[in-house]
Amino acid sequence: MAIELQLPATADTEALGERIARLLEPPLVIWLKGDLGAGKTTLVRGVLRGAGQAGRVRSPTYTLVEPYELPGMRICHLDLYRLADPEELEFLGLRDLLDPETVLLVEWPERGAGVLPAADLTLSLRYEGEGRQVRLEAGSGRGEALLDRLAGLLETAWPRVHRP
Repeated sequence: MAIELQLPATADTEALGERIARLLEPPLVIWLKGDLGAGKTTLVRGVLRGAGQAGRVRSPTYTLVEPYELPGMRICHLDLYRLADPEELEFLGLRDLLDPETVLLVEWPERGAGVLPAADLTLSLRYEGEGRQVRLEAGSGRGEALLDRLAGLLETAWPRVHRP
């Protein structure tokens, strides 16, 4: 199952993240793919705001992992852009992050290939004129359930939702 939609502005990317946050049920692994500047961190900021993060949302570009303790769950934002070798994830404590109360939001997941857990949901963002195009694709039963519920929320907000 997959959904594609247009995100004309940065605010739309954050709004999509907020809608996703309403449906998060840990444990969950979400991969975020796209070129530099495609909106991955903006989407994560929306997820964190929607999940109740009131403080600053930091990009883990240099730390690689930023954990957020939120009501009912922990969200760990990983940015693997600077990862030299997937085995480094062991040194970062990836195993400790994988628990039943954690949602992993992983930017640049291809850099953790072979070590990173499979995605329940993959969001692929790309430039489309001044805005972005996003494809949300389920990778598990949990991802399909989330996408099915998300489709209902999105159809009222984004009438241009496309289910390929």
